[in-house]
Amino acid sequence: MFSADIMLPVSIFIICAMAALWFFKDSKLSTNMEFKGAGGSEGGIIRYFVGLLMFIGGLYLLLRSIHVMNFWGHGMFRFGGYDITTGYLLIPFMFGVGMIFYNSQNWLGWILSGGALVALIFGVITSVQLTLNGMSAFDLLIILTLTVGGLGLLLSSLRRRDSSF
Repeated sequence: MFSADIMLPVSIFIICAMAALWFFKDSKLSTNMEFKGAGGSEGGIIRYFVGLLMFIGGLYLLLRSIHVMNFWGHGMFRFGGYDITTGYLLIPFMFGVGMIFYNSQNWLGWILSGGALVALIFGVITSVQLTLNGMSAFDLLIILTLTVGGLGLLLSSLRRRDSSF
């Protein structure tokens, strides 16, 4: 799951980000104003960036492990017991485009071509199938911990430290 070509740049990025955060942890925005945490709160800028890096890394690894397939064109809709495929949807689209080019104010042409386009887009979206690639339970736990833990750190850095929840 975790290959060297992915982990080396991610590790270098995390090390550089942590070094920059450590270097700037005592910096001030101006001479009058003290540097506060993320969003102006007192939650902490280091927690914010560590949570952001964890969240982005976890989402990246999760999205890389999802395989997208489609089954386009094989009986998208059923109408009266007949399968309507993508080719059947192109017929009203062609008539609609022809009507629009003949007379651009013809509302029937706009309805035919617009309806066919909406049906085609709906068919493409509904034909997509998402599957999770095979991985070990440890890989899945690492991905989920990075994603959810990073989101928790990110959100906790945006609140004040003295709040109760």
